[in-house]
Amino acid sequence: MSDEPRAPLTTTTSIWPAAGVLIFAVVMVAIFMIINLISDEGVSPTSTTLPVVVGGLLKAPSSAVLHYCANASEIPSNVNDVFIVPVGTRSKSAGNIPNAGAGDYDCYQPLITTTNSASLLNFYKTQLEALGWSLFSQGSSNGSPQSLFQKAGNDGFYWVAGITVTKSSSDLVHWTFRIYQNSETV
Repeated sequence: MSDEPRAPLTTTTSIWPAAGVLIFAVVMVAIFMIINLISDEGVSPTSTTLPVVVGGLLKAPSSAVLHYCANASEIPSNVNDVFIVPVGTRSKSAGNIPNAGAGDYDCYQPLITTTNSASLLNFYKTQLEALGWSLFSQGSSNGSPQSLFQKAGNDGFYWVAGITVTKSSSDLVHWTFRIYQNSETV
């Protein structure tokens, strides 16, 4: 052993191994992005056909009796499919928008249909469920036959459609079609 002073041993650490891993990762991401861009076919729209309900009431070719409620610009495009009526439906009186634009949308239309109440409610159950509406309530607090359907609108709110029978005989039903925007968000 010598007592001569010596410079300490120096070791140099290269950054190239770590940089190599990073460069490799960037190159791999770029390669996969290019492959994705070349092979991407995009989203193809799906076409669906609505089922035909056999044995029930026929859907009227026009729902002009609901024009008052359907004409509003507040109705989201994915909720417009609710405006259907069975064949033999006519308007009983003028439609009404109770709050006239001051708040959540709410519209009802009194109607008369040549059928019975069970057939009318079954028509809406089968037709609206096929269109993506969910039946969430049947019956009402006053005992009148009623069905309430709900669907999430593309405006961020739930929309509720109600079919309430107000008077019924074996071949004639007085009822109310109502659609309103639920104040709860989706």
